[in-house]
Amino acid sequence: MSKEEMTYLQQWISKAEEDLLVVHQLMNADILVKGAIAYHCQQSAEKFLKAFLVFHGNEIPKTHNIEFLLEKCKIIDKSFSAIDVYNLTDYGVEVRYPGDFLEPSLKEIQTLIPIIENIRDRVLLNLQAIPPRNQ
Repeated sequence: MSKEEMTYLQQWISKAEEDLLVVHQLMNADILVKGAIAYHCQQSAEKFLKAFLVFHGNEIPKTHNIEFLLEKCKIIDKSFSAIDVYNLTDYGVEVRYPGDFLEPSLKEIQTLIPIIENIRDRVLLNLQAIPPRNQ
């Protein structure tokens, strides 16, 4: 992997970690903003999966669809088949705007966080050359 490609990959990981950090900070806030937490869960998962694809030389599709990205990752590594992404894609766009989409419950949020951490761990395990946190 060239230096430029490694830098690009590290940028994807850094942005994914940033979204996950926001999730944890918002979970500890005095006011629980569930829509924002769900959004950052989706964003973190999307960026980790895209980082995995970048690492393996794939073009990054312009999509927020977590299931689609996960399917592309499964082609490279069958262990991604063990990940159930729940309804994570729904939180990428719909939750950001008023309308028919209901605010996620605390239980839903608590379901999403381990999913993101599982995706993160699986991606970083596969990218052993990448440090787990950008300090």
